[in-house]
Amino acid sequence: MFPSTSPDAGRESWSDGPRPGPAAPTRGQPPAPRTGPAVVDGERRERGKPRRARRAGEPARRSEDEVDEPEEEAVVPVEVHRPLALTIAGFAALLGVGLVLGAQTSGPGHRLPFAFIVFGVQLLFVLAWTMAMRPPALLLVGGISAVVAAAADIAAVQSDVAGLAPLGYLAVGGFLAAVLGQLVRRVDRIRVTDSLGATLLIVVGVVAFGTLIVLSRIPAGTQAITVCLTASGVALTVARLTDAVLPWPRLAPQVPRGAAGVVAGAMVGTLGSAVLGSYLVAPFTPTRAAMIGLVAAVTAVLSDLAVGYAEAGRLMAGEPPTMWVARHMQGPLGGFALAAPAAYAMCMLFL
Repeated sequence: MFPSTSPDAGRESWSDGPRPGPAAPTRGQPPAPRTGPAVVDGERRERGKPRRARRAGEPARRSEDEVDEPEEEAVVPVEVHRPLALTIAGFAALLGVGLVLGAQTSGPGHRLPFAFIVFGVQLLFVLAWTMAMRPPALLLVGGISAVVAAAADIAAVQSDVAGLAPLGYLAVGGFLAAVLGQLVRRVDRIRVTDSLGATLLIVVGVVAFGTLIVLSRIPAGTQAITVCLTASGVALTVARLTDAVLPWPRLAPQVPRGAAGVVAGAMVGTLGSAVLGSYLVAPFTPTRAAMIGLVAAVTAVLSDLAVGYAEAGRLMAGEPPTMWVARHMQGPLGGFALAAPAAYAMCMLFL
């Protein structure tokens, strides 16, 4: 016979004892617990699919029940302070009355009183907007803007031909001087790119008030100032008063303004300009007065609203809040600053 070629040859025989295996439970004794990994109902895999090995550093997979859905942060609307809205409405009304009465004192050879009133409003504009927007080299920008305002008023009074060219040159020169002043210091140089828009708004805003002096030198210009600034003042006042009573519907949760105030202000301002135009002499008519008053009122109200959005954006970006008085004066001053060149443009087009 041939020798056995079985692979078990030479190994230790199992015939001497029982083959090792799980011990059978004795009678009255519970079975031994399983030592394998516990299986959760949500983690059972289909039969026959291989189990993927987890890589080093990879977090363990969680079941669908354990996955947390991202929670949406609820935006809390900013509360509308009625006394504050009433105060801003009163400030807008006083500002409009002062500019309109100042325009009535203007005449051939007597434009200095109106120029002084405009210069005082320009200083308020520089104070409010520099403290609210806080460009680099704040004192330097404010000082240059005040000098540009005085130069613009002098040029508007003393120029041989009533036009906007001298004011445009002063605006460009003042903006370049303010930017160069911010580039001198290294601390301010880092932020100068971000502050170009703020510097431009401040310089152009003070020059925009100078267009009222230029407009007072044009035939029918004083009447155009009266109509446009009356419409702007009424629109701003009514819009703020409506926000104090009915700030609805809210345009944005972060902005304490309502659409009803914006619409009501523009409509009442236009109506006031139409009524005022019926008492003025030619070339004014109620229709023409309503048209130029509508443009001035809408410009002023939207500028005031844009200031509110800009302030909300700065707060959402994490910037510290500005001076309380400055940021609430900013809206009406910005509205009148844009209404002034709008009045000049409408006078050139329709009158």
